[in-house]
Amino acid sequence: MSQILLDLRELRGARDQIDRTFEPSVLSTSEAEGFRVQAPVHLAFDIFKDGNQFHLVGRVRSTIALSCGRCLDDIELPVDLPFDLLYLPHQEHVGGEEVEVEVEDDGLTTAYYRDEEIDLGQIVLEQFYLALPMKPLCRESCRGLCSECGTNLNTGTCSCVQEWPDPRLEGLRSLIDKGDREG
Repeated sequence: MSQILLDLRELRGARDQIDRTFEPSVLSTSEAEGFRVQAPVHLAFDIFKDGNQFHLVGRVRSTIALSCGRCLDDIELPVDLPFDLLYLPHQEHVGGEEVEVEVEDDGLTTAYYRDEEIDLGQIVLEQFYLALPMKPLCRESCRGLCSECGTNLNTGTCSCVQEWPDPRLEGLRSLIDKGDREG
């Protein structure tokens, strides 16, 4: 993935507004990520400078595509998420001693920048990861794939026998079978 960098040296005041749109190809994702960027990504945020700390508050908007967890059909998921991040300078270890940086906010909202640049692509990808559902479904009533032949049961039927006998119930089955023969 190519980086989309924000040069912090270009910021002039204590507060600036950034509003950018990126084509999906700039944020190319692999199969390992579990989704693809489908639509242009709109990133808009206010950035507040306080010494060497930068506070970013804004929104990411786009559409991502992923596979249904049951039938593997493609799903389009609109993303419109707010973010609120604090960026601190990345501290290198100096002389073998550990450098401590006091972080007052929750660690999940704190990130680090290096070389006076913030990677906006990383912000966008993090928001996409946060938008991913635990189990993506094309619809709640998705019937999935046949475990025998692989037919998509939402669009077709198959003649596979879907019987999984539970060996713990075989004793009861013999009683039912015996009752059927007697009756």
